[in-house]
Amino acid sequence: MELSFKKKEEIIRKFRRDKSDTGSPEVQIALLTERIKDITEHLKRHKKDFHSRRGLEILASRRKRLLNYLRRRDYERFKNIKKELKLRV
Repeated sequence: MELSFKKKEEIIRKFRRDKSDTGSPEVQIALLTERIKDITEHLKRHKKDFHSRRGLEILASRRKRLLNYLRRRDYERFKNIKKELKLRV
């Protein structure tokens, strides 16, 4: 359940901080959010897929750690990414 190349490029282009940025916390959080949405849709159809459920929990905790890091480092960037992705934190 990986993101397609085009979808990934689109997300990176939208959330990057400069032309060569691919690994800033904002980009990572946006990519994780998209993967979380895909896995959530999969789990709605396949309720007993516990391996994917564990993967979802791992991705959600990784995103939470990145959000906490961004909140500590730069609160304005945190607020912007939270609002843009419509996340509840």
